[in-house]
Amino acid sequence: MVLPERPQTAAEELANAVSHGLGLLLALASLPVVVEFAARHGSPVKLVGVSVFSATMILVYFASALYHALPPGRAKRWCNTLDHVAIYLFIAGSYTPVALGRLPDGPGWTLLGLVWALAVIGALLKITRRLANPLLSTALYVAMGWLAVFAAGPVLRDLPLGMLAWLLAGGLAYLVGVVFFVLDSRLRFGHFVWHLFVLAGSTCHFFAVLGPAV
Repeated sequence: MVLPERPQTAAEELANAVSHGLGLLLALASLPVVVEFAARHGSPVKLVGVSVFSATMILVYFASALYHALPPGRAKRWCNTLDHVAIYLFIAGSYTPVALGRLPDGPGWTLLGLVWALAVIGALLKITRRLANPLLSTALYVAMGWLAVFAAGPVLRDLPLGMLAWLLAGGLAYLVGVVFFVLDSRLRFGHFVWHLFVLAGSTCHFFAVLGPAV
């Protein structure tokens, strides 16, 4: 998803585009499932939370698939920026249903406000080209993803064990995937493997989101 230091070969870009094209199709297919589930069994606030999660997941896979599918040029560079911005929004979107649906108002809103503030700042830095280093960008993504450790008390107390397990599994999938992203300069198809871990992570969080929906 993030522009690597090493230019991708045509075969690698094809694999990258197809992998997150599949992610886009799955995200689109999951949207009515999650929204209907929340509408039937949850509150309006929970419906908003899962809708934000689904919308940002669709955006991140759309931006990534389009970026990798385009040939080098101005449009690809523009989509690279969109790809970065979408990642920030998706991380914040992944927090939204959990913070709104399961955590107490105080810790939930604090965590939600902080992660969305970081997402907006990161997105603006990307749009203005002030955060160009891909490794620094990835470090910020990881830091945002594990921000919940600062609310460990409410998280451990208020989240059901099954939901917590799915959230942790998703976070670990993203974290392991980052290793392949970093090694991409020396490992052919490393970026593609990173994409597979992103698919795994978002799938885990999809199942976690089904919990806050009810």
